[in-house]
Amino acid sequence: MAPARKLPRPFEMPWGRGEIVEEAAYTGEHHEPCIQLMEYTDGEGAGGHSIRFCTYNHRGQFQRSPLMLSDGDIEGLRRALKETPRLQALLRRLLD
Repeated sequence: MAPARKLPRPFEMPWGRGEIVEEAAYTGEHHEPCIQLMEYTDGEGAGGHSIRFCTYNHRGQFQRSPLMLSDGDIEGLRRALKETPRLQALLRRLLD
């Protein structure tokens, strides 16, 4: 499991800002893949949600690169998602 970051915590995008309210993360061999539920409070997305697929390095720094997952990362994120009911529900909608 990855170390927990404080939740909720703020984010800001060019089209709006809000809080990251749920996060599933796994510390893998090369990085910390993460799936985040972002809840908008201001801007174009106010009142809505986004799911962000991202990665952090082992020092906890956000990485601006594509998220690539190994088999082990997928299993680790699957376990981490058990603690994030709202993210689970949105991802199920994606698969249905």
